[in-house]
Amino acid sequence: MPLRRPGRTGRGSRDLEINPIFSREPLRVPRHAMPAGEMEPDTAYQLVHDELMLDGNARLNLATFVTTWAEPQALRLMAECVEKNMIDKDEYPQTAELETRCVDILARLWHAEAPHRATGCSTTGSSEAAMLGGLALKRRWRRRRRSEGRPDDRPNLVMGVNVQICWDKFADYFDVEPRYVPMEGDRYHLTPQTAVESCDENTIGVVAVLGSTYDGSYEPVADIAAALDDLQARTGLDVPIHVDGASGAMIAPFLDPDLLWDFRVPRVASINTSGHKYGLVMPGVGWVLWRDSEALPDDLVFHVNYLGGDMPTFALNFSRPGAQVVAQYYNFLRLGFDGYRRVQRTCRDVATRLAGEIARLGPFEPITDGGQTPVFAFRVREGADDFTVFDVSAALRERGWLVPAYTFPENRTDLAVLRVVVRNGFSHDLADLLMEDLRRVLPRLEGGRGGPHRTAEDAGGFAHGAEARRSRHHG
Repeated sequence: MPLRRPGRTGRGSRDLEINPIFSREPLRVPRHAMPAGEMEPDTAYQLVHDELMLDGNARLNLATFVTTWAEPQALRLMAECVEKNMIDKDEYPQTAELETRCVDILARLWHAEAPHRATGCSTTGSSEAAMLGGLALKRRWRRRRRSEGRPDDRPNLVMGVNVQICWDKFADYFDVEPRYVPMEGDRYHLTPQTAVESCDENTIGVVAVLGSTYDGSYEPVADIAAALDDLQARTGLDVPIHVDGASGAMIAPFLDPDLLWDFRVPRVASINTSGHKYGLVMPGVGWVLWRDSEALPDDLVFHVNYLGGDMPTFALNFSRPGAQVVAQYYNFLRLGFDGYRRVQRTCRDVATRLAGEIARLGPFEPITDGGQTPVFAFRVREGADDFTVFDVSAALRERGWLVPAYTFPENRTDLAVLRVVVRNGFSHDLADLLMEDLRRVLPRLEGGRGGPHRTAEDAGGFAHGAEARRSRHHG
């Protein structure tokens, strides 16, 4: 008679669970409803993991501006802080201190007159940061109108039709008329003249984009400001500028130090950027700064005490992760000014070289060359009728490359382009591989029977902010 080990009564006959992962138990898992019972964590992990294999390779995603590579040490810090809620400043005072240091660093980087007086905060991304900048413009305009005894029910915001989709959302969510300046001919963004022509007494501000989503180009912030200075001298209208520097505000300080676009331009009231784009942090952090406390109305700042201590807060989100803020400070500390300059210089070098090689292939014509933001767009030359940019995008996808193809907005919806975003981690070697694949697919595309096969309707949904919109003209 076999002996039973002590302490195992009632459980001695249970088998060890050592079967291969999908043979542990028969499973029929609903996709759109919660299962009735539990399953082993490894089984649940494997089911989700296997489905995610169908996603594209993030490193080969040339559509997104978002950082897809980070140092192991940054990822380790993020893992150590993943449970920290950024809003709980009383519970996580050092994380709050690192946020303050990042704001101070950006204030100096963007030449605030008194960096210690500049006001700013982290956000979940540059879209939220842009909306906060827009809210401050609206509130300042409304306060001034009321003090003058004038109506404040028809605010408008002037911007090029090339702005990122977040500005459409801001205008819709916060009841501001968007005055989009359409593209014309070879003019793909806002100019001083077109900006001024759209302003009136109800204009809360002008948005100038440093790094257009459509083609990577900078809008001429200083020239727009000079035109608005002249407008004020002639009419008395005082229209501030918000710089949407989602990409370029983390490029220009390092590669274009003499370019006037930041707080050195007195008319610039606020600037936003994306920490998870050329700030080099994994997704989940943006930044917005105002010239000084006067540029951010006090009544937009809320105070709460139920988390312990008095905490001023100005953000659309309340709870948000602290890990990305910590990673942002790590990058500032780790790379320093010279390190950021080296990383951004490499990105621009890869972009300009790649744009030049694509232009020399023959059937393509560059729209931009990657010489500002490390982003460039190119089209199929006139006369090359065998294929479209949408055919090129689909052919490259066969090899894993995600290169968006899309049409420009009003009045250039006839212009269809491909866009390449060069980020940290997209090396010269990967650029060579992209060129090899582009050369490989061209003979097939050029020799295709029946002409082009794909149009804008077949383009998919990953233009990443370069969505077509119609300009809305004021009457």
